Amino acid sequence: MTVSHIDTAHTNNDSLDSQLAIDEGMHTVAPLDNKTSDDTADSRHSAATTARQWQVLSQLQRNRWVGTTHVYEQLILAGFDISLRTVQRDLNALAKRFPIEKNNANPQGWRWEDDAPLQSLPHMNLSQAVAFNMVEANLSQLLPPVILDELFPWFDLARRQLKHSKVTHSWIDRVRIEPATQPLIAPHIDLDSKDNIYHALFYQLQIKACYTRSNKSQASEYILNPIAIIQRGVIIYLLATRTDDSENIIRTFALHRFATVEILESAAKTPDNFQLDNYLDAGGMGFSHPLFRQLPNHGKYTAIELQFTKQAGKSLTESKLSDDQIVTINSDETLTIQATVNLTSQLVWWLRGFGNGLLNAKPELLHQAVLDKELDKALDSH
Repeated sequence: MTVSHIDTAHTNNDSLDSQLAIDEGMHTVAPLDNKTSDDTADSRHSAATTARQWQVLSQLQRNRWVGTTHVYEQLILAGFDISLRTVQRDLNALAKRFPIEKNNANPQGWRWEDDAPLQSLPHMNLSQAVAFNMVEANLSQLLPPVILDELFPWFDLARRQLKHSKVTHSWIDRVRIEPATQPLIAPHIDLDSKDNIYHALFYQLQIKACYTRSNKSQASEYILNPIAIIQRGVIIYLLATRTDDSENIIRTFALHRFATVEILESAAKTPDNFQLDNYLDAGGMGFSHPLFRQLPNHGKYTAIELQFTKQAGKSLTESKLSDDQIVTINSDETLTIQATVNLTSQLVWWLRGFGNGLLNAKPELLHQAVLDKELDKALDSH
């Protein structure tokens, strides 16, 4: 989170008390000498006011007006027992010390001035804390170390912020990402290898890797051009080309099969016109199937027709296989699904999961692949 500049001379607690702890009635605070009980009470009041006004400042944005009521509601969520009038007085008092401004709308809005210099505040509001918490829980495996190192203090701050909020803890406890397939335990990844791969990808450098393919017992050494990172289920893959491959074929390498990775000083080379989204849309991670190699373009962008029992095909009436999908309800209460997809081993495995609920499939090669229960031998690219 970024907000307006705060002079570094005011970063210690005493200075912040002087800067922020403004009495609600007089907007000033007397110096503290800690000699009497009244002084102690004043000190506690000053600290509480500082914390509250710090929270007020953290709610304001640079290019968007924030209503006083919204600031008040956020402070209530954060555990402050205050009135709306207190927040209004805080904002008016803080406007005398910080580059914040109000509009003449009804209800009134506040924001940081356009020309206010930016600097980070060691604070975040509850919405931001929830977002950082969910990023840490679901995306940290896909972030390079150089970014994670910068985010760790924010992750820690988010945890401490949420610790004191029952409302946001309730939200965190009620939101989950559940896999659509059988849950699996992720394989062990050598952390040094992973960090070096992410570092090389981030800075577009080549790597020298010791890698064991799934159909081999001995590791081989490759010099690779890292291209992209993709998580598929619990497996994280590196897309890369091998420098000893004259055809410059993009290959997938499972991160857990790297034994060692050395970062080289030479720049990595990405194939011309490569676009990750285009690669994925073309079925790059679906993995090929031997039966489809005889089809034009190995079965990419193929029109298929699937016949299901009514119950088995019901889910496809809500979640489409493709944008051009057509659903036909037959007179015998079966469903026919027409769509354009990439014919891959992933599609075959998925269709097998319907069991007897899948009545027929076209083209014939697709139906033949689904009925063939032997282990596919095509997945030897790793």
